[in-house]
Amino acid sequence: MARGDVTIFDEFVLDLGKKVHDLPNDDLAVALVDDTITPTAADTSPTWSDYSANEVSGSGYTAGGESIGTITWTVGSGVVELAGDDVGWSITVGGPTDCRWGIIVNKDAASDQCIGFVDLGGTVSLEADDIDIEWNGGIIYRHTANATPA
Repeated sequence: MARGDVTIFDEFVLDLGKKVHDLPNDDLAVALVDDTITPTAADTSPTWSDYSANEVSGSGYTAGGESIGTITWTVGSGVVELAGDDVGWSITVGGPTDCRWGIIVNKDAASDQCIGFVDLGGTVSLEADDIDIEWNGGIIYRHTANATPA
């Protein structure tokens, strides 16, 4: 089943300015965590170590999550976009039953900085259903570059 909205961490934009991410070349992944933690856009300096203790486990799920393939970072007509392939896990006996959030992690960043998270809409079970994270038109993040400065 397709799942929810993407929220980008506020810190992600700051990290871009600090050259933390090399988006077209880095290994970006989505890792699943349970409902004992709730990420927010305002999480300070989010890294995978902030969430990894809450990562789900079970058959059909590999620790560290699934890589997002075919990453592109483009600009055109004043719009900057980070795009990538959809990510998913297939229903499996013994799969994790407590999946709540998909954390977008840059595995190649020095501290495994996180980019954002996907709301799975509630706790879901890989024993009961597939989990598919389908980006809106393949776009993970979009920014309009022609904004007027304050």
